[in-house]
Amino acid sequence: MNTLLHLLATYGLAVVFLNVLAEQLGMPVPAYPVLVVMGAWSFDGRHDAGAVFAVAVAACLMADLLWYAGGRRFGGRVLRTVCKLSISPDSCVRQTEALFARWGVWSLLVAKFVPGFGTIAVALSGQMRVPIAVFLALDAVGASLFVGVALVLGRTFHAAVDEVLAKLESFGQYGLLVIGAALAAFIGVKWLQRYRMIRALRMTRITVPELQRLLSGNVPPAILDVRHASSRERDGSIPGARPWSWDTGIGGTEGIATELEVVVYCDCPNEYSAAKVAQMLRQAGFRKVRPLHGGIDAWMKAGLPIQRLGDAGVAA
Repeated sequence: MNTLLHLLATYGLAVVFLNVLAEQLGMPVPAYPVLVVMGAWSFDGRHDAGAVFAVAVAACLMADLLWYAGGRRFGGRVLRTVCKLSISPDSCVRQTEALFARWGVWSLLVAKFVPGFGTIAVALSGQMRVPIAVFLALDAVGASLFVGVALVLGRTFHAAVDEVLAKLESFGQYGLLVIGAALAAFIGVKWLQRYRMIRALRMTRITVPELQRLLSGNVPPAILDVRHASSRERDGSIPGARPWSWDTGIGGTEGIATELEVVVYCDCPNEYSAAKVAQMLRQAGFRKVRPLHGGIDAWMKAGLPIQRLGDAGVAA
């Protein structure tokens, strides 16, 4: 622990930069504790608060520009990659797109304060072609608020921070073990929750070729699109798919016979949202419900037609 505090005291700005950069790139290394400590130390002159602020904001902007460029270049693939790394991928795509659709680019002002939303809001900004000047202006304000609040907290509660650090320092190497164990336990619990959720949602998927065969049969299946409305408007839908609203819930299946084959698809990692809806439908009495393996991406990769909002027909 002494060595860690010595590194922070000696190479504080470098540690802050690397820590914030790593967190904003999506690694599970929280930067707020370090920023709060640096804020506390700036109170008694051990570090310059202005320099810490500038370095941390620069790290935020550097990471965000990378995600913005990725979203602009690769679109939804970047968003789904981020969500695959998330410890809560089941709602990652759907909830973050809903937030961004509601608040738009202004969400960048507070995105970093919402767990799991900061990186995705940045990637969505690139995907939706937000002008780079607008993005940088709002992202810089958001990063400044994020870093500034941490430094103010550190300076305000500097006495308490110093007391906690002194206690950890008195533990010597055991203090570092306590911090490491706490971080490992946090990550472990979240990944255990993820594993249990994955097991609970395991069910047989239907492939795109299988769906094509069903669609060409005498009794085509009902298809439910459980993506957010903004995704349907942006990417289009499988022709004939019925939009599903999480607000409406099971009411979205009105007119669909329980014995009819139902296919559910989304654009989320491992079809989490589609599997959750399929599970809900089975509990409601539907006998044949399967998520589409690969979701809308698999359908588009197969070169199959896409229906867009307002189209009289379909467009490939």
